Amino acid sequence: QEQLVESGGGLVEPGGSLTLSCATSGFTFSTMYMNWVRQAPGKGPEWISSIDTVGNSRYAESVRGRFTISRDNAKNTIHLLMNSLKPEDTALYYCALTRSYRDFLANKYDNWGRGTQVTVSS
Repeated sequence: QEQLVESGGGLVEPGGSLTLSCATSGFTFSTMYMNWVRQAPGKGPEWISSIDTVGNSRYAESVRGRFTISRDNAKNTIHLLMNSLKPEDTALYYCALTRSYRDFLANKYDNWGRGTQVTVSS
């Protein structure tokens, strides 16, 4: 059974920081491409960041320079360090896994967590 459990969300003031985590189980984590995706109220899912099997990362323009994705293969966990948060970052943040390189490049996902809420407000 594949499981992904996000944590670390909360309420933060603009300019603040949060670190999200995604603990996984039930699959060979080190072979998977991992992603963070968010969904703001009234909007569709927005891809935020991805990390490949050897730690190379890419980011959406909206978060580049502010967010950092990382993975810890020993703990089957990924993280998202979020700095300089803005109100427009308010969303439900999901981690998601992708099995194939082709799907990874196409921002396709094979499984999701339930999300953790991030609210940026003064």
